[in-house]
Amino acid sequence: MSIKEIEKPAAIAVHQEIDQEFESARVVAVSSGHLTHDTFTAFLSPLFPLLIEKLSMTRAAAGSLMLFIQGPSLIQPLVGRLADRVNLRFVVILAPAITATAMSLIGIAPTYAWLALLLTIVGISSAFFHAVGPVLAGNLSGNRLGKGMSIWMVGGELGRMMGPLLIVSVVTALSLERSVWIMVIGWLASLVLYFLLRDIKIEKPAQSEVVGDWQTSLHEMSPIMVPLVILVFTRAFVMTALGVFLPTYLTEIGADLWLAGAALTIFEAAMVLGTLLGGSLSDRFGRRQVLMISMITVPILVLAFLQSEGWLRLVLLFGIGLMAGPSTPVLLAVVQESFPAQRSFANGVYMASSFIIRSLASVLLGAFGDWFGLDSAFTISAIVVVFGIPFVRKLPKKSRIASNGSAG
Repeated sequence: MSIKEIEKPAAIAVHQEIDQEFESARVVAVSSGHLTHDTFTAFLSPLFPLLIEKLSMTRAAAGSLMLFIQGPSLIQPLVGRLADRVNLRFVVILAPAITATAMSLIGIAPTYAWLALLLTIVGISSAFFHAVGPVLAGNLSGNRLGKGMSIWMVGGELGRMMGPLLIVSVVTALSLERSVWIMVIGWLASLVLYFLLRDIKIEKPAQSEVVGDWQTSLHEMSPIMVPLVILVFTRAFVMTALGVFLPTYLTEIGADLWLAGAALTIFEAAMVLGTLLGGSLSDRFGRRQVLMISMITVPILVLAFLQSEGWLRLVLLFGIGLMAGPSTPVLLAVVQESFPAQRSFANGVYMASSFIIRSLASVLLGAFGDWFGLDSAFTISAIVVVFGIPFVRKLPKKSRIASNGSAG
């Protein structure tokens, strides 16, 4: 019997599981855990100046600390492989407390080695959380997977917005060392998640019989995963340009620091709104349609932004964030519904690929900025998006779940 023949009952079983109502309270709870978790992981960059002074670090040494948080993301496919066989809801429950504790302790870390250890713990916690969390949210979303992925992503976006403001406020009011008590927020979040998620029972097919080894799984995923990864790659440059280098670009062309910071806030706020709307719209109108609109409009708006002046720039920035926001929840929804019997493994492969691509895009875009100037780097990033448009049509018109008769 072939693997595909074995896989059919599994797909039907997952279809039956997914064809349920949207469990809004639990989806919001998982997203709130995402918010709490990513709020704490966003502490590091704002604390760089204080940590550099306290530990007499070079800027290069401080920058290398990001590797300890981000590096463990590479284990996400392995975590996903395990999660397809074992219910790992406890990972989602515990991760906010673990991450909050480790991040809150960095203010009292006596050496660089201790910082590296704490951040490695955060990285491992984050890798497990982001491999399992979206899949759990998806399982609780019934046949409204796009909406569920939007709510999941909004939690992360809000966390990245709130984290720097929270830690700077706490350190200013107390001190770097006394900020350790902020870990209580993470403990409370995990406690709430425990009471809301402790009794979740997700029926899983006998995965050891459904899928072969991981090489076979990757081969079977490649027709869909390859265009997905290409789309992530083509989007990564423009998202890095706006999410990382926007304040630097604006100050270089004459904007004051306040306006540059406000512009980034406007962009991030629009991203949150676009993320929230995009998944639900894709449930109604289709994943490819929403993604295609995003991929076409974002480069046009970015090029218009580069040619604009004054307040028009802020309007265009809002438009860019609004149109770019839907892409991430839509891609996450495609990943999960395209591989119903291996959701966690597929999500882990996708997330690990995204980490590698984002890291590469940051380095390359920074190099482009050094060689040609940030204006040219932003232009290049917009043009790269265009090359991803043909690959939207490589994605499935309907999910395997939908093709079995489910709506959405």
